[in-house]
Amino acid sequence: MNALDAKGVKHFFSQNAIYIILVLLIIGIAVADPNFIGITTLRDILLQSSTRVIIALGVAFVLITGGTDLSAGRIVGLSAVVSASMLQMSDYPRKFFPNLPELPIIVPIVLAIVVGLIFGLINGIIVAKFHVPPFIATLGSMVIVYGVNSFYFDMKPNQSQPIGGLSKEFSKLGTGYIGPNGTYSIPYIVIIAIVVSFIVWVIFNNTRLGKNMYAIGGNIQAANVSGINVSRNLIYIYAIAGALYGLAGVLEAARTGGATNNYGNMYELDAIAACVVGGVSTAGGVGRVRGILAGVLIFSVINYGLTFVGVSPYWQLIIKGMIIVAAVAFDIRKYVAKK
Repeated sequence: MNALDAKGVKHFFSQNAIYIILVLLIIGIAVADPNFIGITTLRDILLQSSTRVIIALGVAFVLITGGTDLSAGRIVGLSAVVSASMLQMSDYPRKFFPNLPELPIIVPIVLAIVVGLIFGLINGIIVAKFHVPPFIATLGSMVIVYGVNSFYFDMKPNQSQPIGGLSKEFSKLGTGYIGPNGTYSIPYIVIIAIVVSFIVWVIFNNTRLGKNMYAIGGNIQAANVSGINVSRNLIYIYAIAGALYGLAGVLEAARTGGATNNYGNMYELDAIAACVVGGVSTAGGVGRVRGILAGVLIFSVINYGLTFVGVSPYWQLIIKGMIIVAAVAFDIRKYVAKK
């Protein structure tokens, strides 16, 4: 193999490392237990990945601008509680709002997404207008959102009891499927995640907001000089991220059949990890939807696959941590090489 071929192979592996790792993980688990390969397993992994994908896509908006968002998980939890509290069956004995009639499911769903959007908007204003570093701004927001959620969750007559008894129509959103009842059915929640992924791909690649997002993350000073309204774009980006967290919270409540104020705890760290492993640069300006999806799938395969073959959850944490550190180290190395 000559030097040119070796360089080409090295470039191929560096550009496709995430997909190679995913394939190797699947092969390794399949060797340990051949029953892992099957349509049912794939559907279960996709089902578990659906809400995580939506959260990761929201986090990716912020990361690509060179920021971060630690409030994502808590916004997911608040949106889950808001939607679940208004979508209980009328005959459920422990309703959050005893006198509230059954609402069309679209009303609480939109309300919960708007709640997420509002907190995302607040994050954007704090970062863009008050120039508070995103880490600090969203750290404070994370604590505030959890406090708001806990107050809401502790309202009488609920008083911090898990919210259950969700309407069948709402639960169907998270557990229903298209197709015959069996192996080849496609869950609604997976279809929603695919549609959201496509919309985000369009925003990233075919809109002015997407181009501005990459420009801000690549060099915020150059973006300012080129005429981009950085503050306005950052506010839009954080608001969109918040709306995606709100949607993920709604789907998580529908999928699990309930909600508590602790829903979404630490989800933001999983989302950030999936983005980084999927090629979203910690320095900003770099990231693709397909890489984010692959990053989420890698962690879903680790969680589901290693449990499938009986590997201890503690080993799963160690493996996940090693992958995260390796991905960040690789990203920093590429950044330094460019400099």
